[in-house]
Amino acid sequence: MSQELLNKAVAASVKDNPPEFRVGDTVNVSVRIVEGEKERTQVFRGTVIARKGGGVAETFTVRRIVNNEGVERIFPLHSPSLIDVEVVRSGQTRRAKLYYLRDRVGKATRLRDIGPVSKSARQVAEETSKIEEETQAADEPQTDSEPVSEEKPEKE
Repeated sequence: MSQELLNKAVAASVKDNPPEFRVGDTVNVSVRIVEGEKERTQVFRGTVIARKGGGVAETFTVRRIVNNEGVERIFPLHSPSLIDVEVVRSGQTRRAKLYYLRDRVGKATRLRDIGPVSKSARQVAEETSKIEEETQAADEPQTDSEPVSEEKPEKE
């Protein structure tokens, strides 16, 4: 009984289509910041060095260098304050956690690029919803007043 209630509470806060990115990607993370009555969006750009957890508790860590000082920030993936995660560059990596980047400086922190820039999760979600709407509209039967005849006209 209590497990069912817990699952219902968790299901309400889990995002339907979470952003798609991997460890090693350079991302722009848009976060909603509330200061008093004002609300603004702040972008944090860096390299994803870790993903951990699962379900509603899943988090990812983004690292960047500011004034020769490493700054890491941990974001909850399903947080309502997380607006968007846009993949700027995909980096190739063979590890799940890139903590070794903490010890590196300058060009040594770069990862090998694996291809074209992928779209943000919001753009992917919008495109998939448009495609789904189009396929549903195409699957619905036509409700015209005249029935569609399949007979071919005779040639004279």
